[in-house]
Amino acid sequence: MGIPVFILAGLLVHVVFLASIFDIYFSSPLVHGMTPQQTPLPPPARRLVLFVADGLRADSLFELNSNNTPQAPYLRAILENNGSWGISHTRVPTESRPGHVALIAGFYEDVSAVAKGWKENPVEFDSVFNESKYTWSWGSPDILPMFAKGATGDHVYTFCYTAESEDFGAQDAAELDTWVFDHVKSFFNSSRSNQTLFSALNEEKVVLFLHLLGIDTNGHAHRPYSKEYKENIRKVDEGVKEVVSVLESFYGNDGKTAYILTSDHGMTDWGSHGAGHPSETLTPLIAWGAGVNYPQKVTSQLFEDNFLKEWKLENLKRMDVNQGTLPLEYLNNTDHFKAESMFTNAVQVLEQFKVTKHMVKKKNVSLNNNYCCTVPLSDSEQINFLKKARLYIQQQKYNEAVSLCKTLINLALEGLSYYHTYDRLFLGLSIAVSFVGWTTYVILVIIKTHTNLINYQSNNKVSWKFLLFLFSALCILAFFLLIQTSPWTYYVYCLLPVPVWYAVCFIYLKNCKFHLMCVVFSFFYRSTLTVGLLVFAGWPVITQLWVQAKRTTLIWTLLCVLLAVFPLMPVVGRESNIPLVIAAGLTTLLISCFSLASFSRGEYKYQSKEDLKVYLYQMFSIALSTYVVSSTHNSLKNKQGLPIFNQIISWMTLAFSSALPLLSPTLLFQRLFSILLSLMATYLLLSTGYEALFPLVLSGLLLAWIQMEQEALQHYGLSLKPKLAVFNFAYATDITQFRQLHLDDIRRSFFFVFFIVTAFFGTGNIASVNSFDPASVYCFLTVFSPFMMGGLLLLKVVIPFVLVSCAFEAVQVTTQLSSKSLFLIVLVISDIMALVSCFSQLFLLGKFAFSVLSPPCSISHYVLVMSLTIFMMLMNGLAQLLTTKRLELSRRTKHHST
Repeated sequence: MGIPVFILAGLLVHVVFLASIFDIYFSSPLVHGMTPQQTPLPPPARRLVLFVADGLRADSLFELNSNNTPQAPYLRAILENNGSWGISHTRVPTESRPGHVALIAGFYEDVSAVAKGWKENPVEFDSVFNESKYTWSWGSPDILPMFAKGATGDHVYTFCYTAESEDFGAQDAAELDTWVFDHVKSFFNSSRSNQTLFSALNEEKVVLFLHLLGIDTNGHAHRPYSKEYKENIRKVDEGVKEVVSVLESFYGNDGKTAYILTSDHGMTDWGSHGAGHPSETLTPLIAWGAGVNYPQKVTSQLFEDNFLKEWKLENLKRMDVNQGTLPLEYLNNTDHFKAESMFTNAVQVLEQFKVTKHMVKKKNVSLNNNYCCTVPLSDSEQINFLKKARLYIQQQKYNEAVSLCKTLINLALEGLSYYHTYDRLFLGLSIAVSFVGWTTYVILVIIKTHTNLINYQSNNKVSWKFLLFLFSALCILAFFLLIQTSPWTYYVYCLLPVPVWYAVCFIYLKNCKFHLMCVVFSFFYRSTLTVGLLVFAGWPVITQLWVQAKRTTLIWTLLCVLLAVFPLMPVVGRESNIPLVIAAGLTTLLISCFSLASFSRGEYKYQSKEDLKVYLYQMFSIALSTYVVSSTHNSLKNKQGLPIFNQIISWMTLAFSSALPLLSPTLLFQRLFSILLSLMATYLLLSTGYEALFPLVLSGLLLAWIQMEQEALQHYGLSLKPKLAVFNFAYATDITQFRQLHLDDIRRSFFFVFFIVTAFFGTGNIASVNSFDPASVYCFLTVFSPFMMGGLLLLKVVIPFVLVSCAFEAVQVTTQLSSKSLFLIVLVISDIMALVSCFSQLFLLGKFAFSVLSPPCSISHYVLVMSLTIFMMLMNGLAQLLTTKRLELSRRTKHHST
């Protein structure tokens, strides 16, 4: 198989591996075709007012100030005197959209929403708003439209401020909430002179939704313990009080309004969310008004946490809520109403179970009709449950009816989970078999083409019996999938092992662990990287390389120790430290001056003044970036917004940084130095603290690595030591110079993988969504734009990746190895990492629930390893482009005498 075909095949196989995790584990939880169910008794409330304080943590609302006064006096008085309270347990991902879908639609959103955009419904779903007679909503343009778009008819109305108002730096974000409260009050005041609107507001089944984004925005910009965040909570408390007063006056205190205040997600101490930390998943819930229980005095409560004591709420009953089951303790109504409500809830869940079961049985028509007898709730059992519950209600045995309905709900949910994951084991094993087969195949390719371990003689004759067996296996699998009406992706997952293992078994087999665990554990514990780097520091001593290269060994050891400090530092974004960013910029300029001085002497000498101009422009860009970071930080600190000049400079720096290295000489050190300067200018603009120093230390270690590899080549007698100073990337692609693999090349490939992982996890845990800090992009934009911000944050992650890839390209060409040979070894190491760290949990042990609920998790790590492998394929090409290509600008021709 040729190099381009092999790389394409590897890319496609790994895309399949990556896609499989979403198809197998993230299939849609939605089912359609159920009959709507309603409680036969009239509801206690005619209208619902829902306040959602976006990004509000439970402890931020309930805890007392240092002087023992409540953070939100009005809401504190409500939970102490008028309503019920508890903690709402949200789920990962703790983001605004899935949080609101869970609150308003009652399910955890289909993961396909990730690929469909922030404001579009990827699937049709019902919601409380859709079932209302009228819904009026005020708030963010990122949240409200998705519920209006999915509603049937024209009864969900939205009032949104402009997207430009969601600015992290230009103003006090509490103004967003003030806008909502002011418009609600104005709306009700104007309705008195609009008879049509007045009549609609007095109908039954009315929902008023107030989305309050200010707290979330201030939390991102200033952190949850800032005065801005706490002041925003106080303003929300005052706003809620005013709105309640307006509504009670409008409706004449009729006692038919129910109020709920909660949040879609919380926030970490460093102002981010998305993962499963308790500060992100624990949100406040306060309910009061029509149909809601009054505070219940208790003497003791059993909870594992100490929140009750910290919040001084030990004597008020806390009622925590999870999605799925009706929280009866919140209801203030007759036992008959509670029993009927629970019965309706049970019927709703049971309908979902029946539809899901029918879909799975229909798809598996080839199997015995009793194949699912291991799951409770046969048709007769369902009827018996419902009859018995209805009989209890008729006999006024309401407590027994409620207990029976809860049992039915739990069984139905268990059955839903079973049928929803029915194909998971089969598909997971198919992917695992393909994964092992592909890894084996790559190992055999390396042995066959790049070593002398196997004396391979080509034999193109293929046994017709083997082909018949292969064809039969494909037909049987295809027929099995066809009769089950499986989606086309199932064909890919199940048929892929056949050609992969054909290549292994037929073509090759007839002719023929500490450091790896360090890398694997680094996905879960960043400090493992420190251990690995310290071991790297001793590598020259262990191999006796230090004897012939004492100076290079000393530099290598010092830089390994210095880089080992970064994984021990707090995750980037938790605390900003702009002086460190400025120090990084100044250090870069100082290093640049010394480097230019060395380039002007002897064999390093650059070829023309134009080359010098490129370096000087890049140094100027570094200085400008340093100024922009400092200036922007001061402007935002003074709440003056992002200066337009700074924004223009930032985007221009980003635009030109990728092209400038192509104007520099292709001599090894000069080109690598130019790449560092260009990327560093952009990285400074995306930095908020100590991570600005990370590319500098990493690049220094990578340059030392290149030098050490030359010493290793000479040490093992594989080649003479070339002069790296005059080594030219542009002339290093002669395939006749490539040599066979040596055992030490496996160590080189492992070094590359380790440096890649260090580049990813050295300053944070990108497997966890909450590691990303929006403050990193404030030099480019402060107005909320999830995809633009996400792209810039991804660029920040990729920059160290590019530096490592370019250094690996230098190692490859200077050690006279083909890119294919080293890259194949890297591919094997990466695939083994995926098997070791992920498959044991995902596909064999079935620990999916743990993985989803507790990031950093096996699923995120599996996705990361697969993405890492695909990225390495792409970065290999990018590194070749950045190191070997040069843009020749028009320059004056020089004539030399001979």
